[in-house]
Amino acid sequence: MAEAKIIDGKAYAAALRGRIAEEVASLKAQHGLTPGLAVVLVGEDPASQVYVRSKGEQTQAAGMYSETHRLAADTSQADLLALVAKLNADPKIHGLLVQFPVPDHIRQADVVAAISPDKDVDGLTVINAGRLASGLPALTSCTPLGCLMLLKDTLGDLSGKRAVVLGRSNLMGKPMAQLLLAADCTVTIAHSRSKDLPALCREADILVAAVGRAEMVKGDWIKPGATVIDVGISRFPSRDPVAAAAGKTRLVGDVAFDEAKAVAGAITPVPGGVGPMTIACLLANTVSAAKRLHGIDA
Repeated sequence: MAEAKIIDGKAYAAALRGRIAEEVASLKAQHGLTPGLAVVLVGEDPASQVYVRSKGEQTQAAGMYSETHRLAADTSQADLLALVAKLNADPKIHGLLVQFPVPDHIRQADVVAAISPDKDVDGLTVINAGRLASGLPALTSCTPLGCLMLLKDTLGDLSGKRAVVLGRSNLMGKPMAQLLLAADCTVTIAHSRSKDLPALCREADILVAAVGRAEMVKGDWIKPGATVIDVGISRFPSRDPVAAAAGKTRLVGDVAFDEAKAVAGAITPVPGGVGPMTIACLLANTVSAAKRLHGIDA
């Protein structure tokens, strides 16, 4: 059996950002509308700093309006919620997200509840989750939305396929399952309490791994020819002993890639698979939110 096709999320995301930039230019020319995204970061989490900087750069590159609010780690929850309320009311801002995690003294659930559903480009509010589950137009969490795009680009029609989603988080697992259901897949959500995970995974034509455990999914968990979407990302020491001794690391996903690519029909790499799609879909969600807020047909 030939090795799996490598799904190039980096190339797909670049093409998507190009289409978004064209749509932004059209909105400016035809409606005088510049979609605007505000990102709020509380504290100094290194990974969050990188993500937030990249979001700002890509938003501006697409011709959109961008704001980044960096708050000290000791910012009170009341002050954060006051900023969220201000951004909810700001007509320049059509998409709003607070970068998680937030410091321990701030309740993430309270922050999510404070965000206007119309500007909730992370798709985390109860309103958007409920709309998605009900089959209504919704702002949908960016990473699962990107996964669905890659699946459709790779497989075409997903109707009737058996899909297994490893992970049940509000940000990834649950919306991924809803999107696959809407695409007429037969969907199983598996998690830490599921019995015989390898057997469940081997039933899948589509396997989406989003559990945050490095290389947990082995090659013998995968149905021959299945399409594997690896959402996980963890840092491991470099395979090179000298580089590892110098503190160099490598990125790995939730799937043991070298084993899996010998069995799967198609697979996303880490890095370069799902990751680039997340920010591209954030931009797409912001454009969608701007159009809905201004009554412009999609």
